Formats: sequence, C-alpha cells, structure tokens
Amino acid sequence: MSTISVFDMTGNQVSETELSDAVFGITPNEAVMHAMVVNYLANQRQGTQSTLTRTEVSGGGRKPWRQKGTGHARQGSTRAPQWVHGGIALGPKPRDYRYSLNKKVRRLAMKSALSAKVLDNNMIVLNELSLEGYKTKTVVNMLKALGVDGKALIVTSEADAKVIKSAANIPGVKTAAVNTLNVYDILNYDKLIVVKNAVGKIEEVYA
Repeated sequence: MSTISVFDMTGNQVSETELSDAVFGITPNEAVMHAMVVNYLANQRQGTQSTLTRTEVSGGGRKPWRQKGTGHARQGSTRAPQWVHGGIALGPKPRDYRYSLNKKVRRLAMKSALSAKVLDNNMIVLNELSLEGYKTKTVVNMLKALGVDGKALIVTSEADAKVIKSAANIPGVKTAAVNTLNVYDILNYDKLIVVKNAVGKIEEVYA
C-alpha cells in the first residue's frame, strides 16, 4: 500500500494514510477511461432535437406546374427538400443516445481515473471538512491554504448541504458524494480533494 499526506482545512499536514493499491495504485487504462467519458457524455444528451420532414412542413399540396412542356424540371411539391422552406431530408429526430458499459469496464475506468490522480500528485486528502454555516469564504480560504488555484472536485462521503451550497458560487469548483462520483468529473477537474472518510468508502466500493 502507498501512503499519502492528510491535510487539515488550514493547509497543514496532520498525518498520513494508506491507500489501497487495488483502487489508487493500478496502471491507468486510457482506452477504458476514454470509453467511459464518451459513455457519460452520450448519456447526458437530451436527444430532443427535431427537424420537419416534407410531410410535416405546411403547404406544398398542389403540384407547382404540369409535368411536361414548361421547360422547368419536373416538380411534385414546393415542400420537397430542394425548395426554399422545404422539408429537411434525413434530419435529426428525437432519440435516446443512452447506452451502457458493463460493470467490469466501469469499475476499471473509475480505478484508473483515481490512480491517475494519485500518480500525477493531483489528489489531496482532507482529515475532515466541517462548516459551521453556509460560508463560501471558508471554502475559498481552504482552497488557498491547500494551494489549489485551478478547477477542483471536492468529494465527501455523503451529500452535505453546507458544503454543496458553500462551494456552489466558486468558479471551477464542484462537490460530489461518493455515490455520485464519476470518471468524467475526476478527469475534468485539475485537483481531486477527498475527505478521509470518503477515501474509505471509495475503497469499500471498488477494492
């Protein structure tokens, strides 16, 4: 097992903790992480875009001119795709973009993402994250003390309303509970800040 420093909210190192190599110490699989990110983004799509086909555009019920003898190309409707204000040929229609990956792939992708953060020294473990009230300034000061100046993902063991609302107004900062953690967010944020008791929960789920 590898060890990692544990910090308090003032940025001081207070102890060290061991990380499970089965979760935080594997060789990251880039192909699996890429597949998981593509899957996540596809599942976020609403799929509500829609265009009108020639049967749905109003008008065009009468043949614009006779078939032969006019010198024009033959036309059956003024709402065919080649006409201005005509219908759209092969345009998008509402559909569901969701698809699933198997459980082994999802677990490997999560462990790869977590291991990549540890490998790049972009994971910070907090001994605890307790707020007396809804204070954005407290979270801002904590991030400064920890030396975090880019995008950061704060992971708690359970959803904490005080933490969520206190960090909501800080640009580039997002909060997540262990049960809502996903590969896309881990890779999308520069720093992964995990509360110590959340580390134990992650290891319980993925070890």
